[in-house]
Amino acid sequence: MKLKTTFFFTLLLGIYGFSLPFYSVSKNTIATSPRTSKSWVSNETQLISTRNHAIDTKVLHLSLLAYANAQKKGLVAKPLLTVIDYSRPSTEKRLWVFDLRNGKALFNTYVSHGKNSGAVNATSFSNSPGSLKSSIGVFVTDDSPYIGGKGLAIRLKGLERGVNDNAFRRNVVIHGAWYVNTANIKKNGYIGRSWGCPAVSTDLIKPIINTIKDKTMIVAYYPDRYWLNHSPFLVS
Repeated sequence: MKLKTTFFFTLLLGIYGFSLPFYSVSKNTIATSPRTSKSWVSNETQLISTRNHAIDTKVLHLSLLAYANAQKKGLVAKPLLTVIDYSRPSTEKRLWVFDLRNGKALFNTYVSHGKNSGAVNATSFSNSPGSLKSSIGVFVTDDSPYIGGKGLAIRLKGLERGVNDNAFRRNVVIHGAWYVNTANIKKNGYIGRSWGCPAVSTDLIKPIINTIKDKTMIVAYYPDRYWLNHSPFLVS
């Protein structure tokens, strides 16, 4: 009887000895789980807003919401978010790259829009090849950059059917461009325009691409009613 009792308690200790550490690991796993909760979106919006007053809080919140929904779908690989606010004129620094681990802006700079999207302001967007217009919505970057006709570049994959899913086929890429500079603003009243690509200055293209390559998320914002009301990434 004594032997059976000893065995029983030894068995219990063995069970609880393994179960307690396992429970602890589970808690840690939850604590470091992908950033998908509503509270995280709100907290991150507040954190970034206090550090980067130049970005519109509404645009930031929607972009973080889109990031959280993309995380749930397993579409992004890194805690990085690029936001392009096409509701702003090209004379303003309207591209941001955020490190979401600490709410820090890594870049804030000028970015072009397509020549057929508008002059100073982009007001018309397209998903059609040959349109020479920018596309809005949610994108992820390709795995690796490449050297093309515009030099170092990285392809974008549009994630929204009918809105930007032709981006890869259209060769919508982030590349460097000589015409993205303040000299063009002084001369023409706006930076130069692309054929639909979000181009940045040649000085910044390498560090930006090295930061955002390999399945990081880009949100190109514009207050388009259809997109705002129908995007699966903007549902809270």
